[in-house]
Amino acid sequence: MSTTDEPEQQPPVEEAKPETPKIASPVGTPVAVATPRGSVSSAQNVNLNLNPKEAEFTNAKAFLLTASTKTNINLYDHLSKVISNILDGRPANAVDIFEDISKDCKRDKFISKVDTIQDKVDRSTEVELAEVQKPLFEKNTDEGADIEVEEDNESPLPNLPELMYNFEQADVGVSREEMVRIYLALKNLVDNHPLQSCRFWGKIIGTEKNYIIAEVEYREGEEEEEDEEEEAEAEEQTEKEDDEAGEEGEEAEEDDTPKPDWKPPPVIPREENRTGANKKTYFVTIEPGKMWTKLPPVTPQQISVARQIKKFFTGRLDSPVISYPPFPGNEANYLRAQIARISAGTHISPLGFYQFDEEEEEEEDSEGRDSFVENPDFEGIPVRELVDPSLSNWVHHVQHILPQGRCSWYNPVQQQEDEFEDEEEDEEREEPDEPEPETGPPLLTPLSEDAEIDNLPPWSAKLSSNLVPQYAISVLHSNLWPGAHAFGTEKKFENVYIGWGHKYLQDNYSPPQLPPAMEEFPSGPEITEAEDPTVEEEAALRAAQQEAQENAEEMEDVDEDEDEEDV
Repeated sequence: MSTTDEPEQQPPVEEAKPETPKIASPVGTPVAVATPRGSVSSAQNVNLNLNPKEAEFTNAKAFLLTASTKTNINLYDHLSKVISNILDGRPANAVDIFEDISKDCKRDKFISKVDTIQDKVDRSTEVELAEVQKPLFEKNTDEGADIEVEEDNESPLPNLPELMYNFEQADVGVSREEMVRIYLALKNLVDNHPLQSCRFWGKIIGTEKNYIIAEVEYREGEEEEEDEEEEAEAEEQTEKEDDEAGEEGEEAEEDDTPKPDWKPPPVIPREENRTGANKKTYFVTIEPGKMWTKLPPVTPQQISVARQIKKFFTGRLDSPVISYPPFPGNEANYLRAQIARISAGTHISPLGFYQFDEEEEEEEDSEGRDSFVENPDFEGIPVRELVDPSLSNWVHHVQHILPQGRCSWYNPVQQQEDEFEDEEEDEEREEPDEPEPETGPPLLTPLSEDAEIDNLPPWSAKLSSNLVPQYAISVLHSNLWPGAHAFGTEKKFENVYIGWGHKYLQDNYSPPQLPPAMEEFPSGPEITEAEDPTVEEEAALRAAQQEAQENAEEMEDVDEDEDEEDV
């Protein structure tokens, strides 16, 4: 029976009144269960005292109180909270930001999956980087560290903020925030290693991560201790490999197959530490605050192959270098080879800042000088003269790397002769031809002697400011190694490299061609494969063989007849 046309009636007796399901509202008022409009609900049948408007309101409110099956939130409570926030804040143009307020209210109901908010760990990149760099900004509270600083006033740590400020005048360098982090990372390196000198070499950009490079020199005798430990580990590994090779050699003695006479060219040994291309030691890190990694010494083979390939760095030192010709090492070795090449070609200083030691001038050997000292009487060069187009007031203070891959030439024939003397063989050996020694420009050679790069000057010099030249500095940019820069004032200078680690090429890079296949044995008529004869040629050959056989038989008969007549 519908309640729309009936007048109000007295409620029935409470004993006969059935229980009506209730839903708790925000104000605590019981409401009937929501049903579709037009249908009769149990609550409507019982609460006959409700007028049509009250019943419709009750049904609408029940619908709004229906909770979502996904978020367990009902629309009535959500709208109440949104309206309360609007009335509390009373923002201008509330209708325009109604959706944003609704989203904020939903976001406030977020419930963490962990027990407490403190258990929720933020894994964002910024937080991880902050945790790594946090130790850089913590003051060292060790008592011994303060005492050492007071006793040793000459710290190997460079004044990096001042140097990078000078580079900043020429639009070269890194941001100030990154410069401070690099400066603190260098301080951490100096505190943990016995270094005599330390400088910021530069930054090489990689596809995944970047390399921050520090150039250092150990104190006398300190580096040898670390090298001895590394050499001991290398010797153990070599002994294991030799033992395995010896076992394989014993098994190979039973094999009678012919062995090739070809022998690989002699291996050019690397230069010792503190000499040539290994004069300096280099540490790298991918981010200030992370661990510094010491790069291994560079070998001539690595430098020679690095000149023939062009690879982008990835930022992972253990990454393999897949190229042709094959590179002997991983990315750490390739990075060390590129550092040596860049340093040899771009590290420059004002003329007269360095000079050769007088004792070495008297005892100069045939290989040339490989060291110098700072000139205490250097009076400086005016900035205007430092940017002179001739560049005769700048010199290279790093040794040139020869085509062999070393700064000092090594005679490979002498090594072969030593090996022949060790072998006790009676066979006579041909003496190899004596190669011509390789030579290069000596130390402290002026930049005016640098070769042009396809009608392009090797260096570009300019003042940092033409508006205020009296306070400007001279800046040089390398065109051979883009990313290499140098600045100079009257008595100060510095070099830095920030780039991809690649040399300039006018044409696009293309790998070298593959060499021709090696001949396994000399070719001759006795081993050369002949073409198959035709049918006519085979028939002619058989006829000729048969005729020769008949002639031979006739000759035998004639010889027998002559023998019988003689008897």
